[in-house]
Amino acid sequence: MQDRRNLLTLLKAELAFVEGGGYSNGPRFPWRPSFIFEDSPTCLNYQTKGELRPCSECRLMKFVPEESKKLAFPCRHIPLKPTGESVAHYYECGTETEMEEALKSWLIARITELENLEKSLAHNA
Repeated sequence: MQDRRNLLTLLKAELAFVEGGGYSNGPRFPWRPSFIFEDSPTCLNYQTKGELRPCSECRLMKFVPEESKKLAFPCRHIPLKPTGESVAHYYECGTETEMEEALKSWLIARITELENLEKSLAHNA
């Protein structure tokens, strides 16, 4: 079953989650840091108790580089910066604040692109 959520709605929900302190306020798992995308309601498997759905069904796969799509956690490889820094990069080399700022900027840019596309399509219809 494919993820039927609208990509624009999904990205806006993720931005609201980040801006609301979703990753830093009351982590789901207090014994470890929160994982970007994976510990968010935007994840297909958020709060799943049963069988996990494959990441290949997630709308965010559109942003995962081809060479990373078969990895265990492909969303960790979404480039958040034009220079290629991904979520995984920030886990290894950055701070939580740097990662959240990069994530917010990335989300705002993708949301703007999709809104402009929708306006363009509506104008041409």
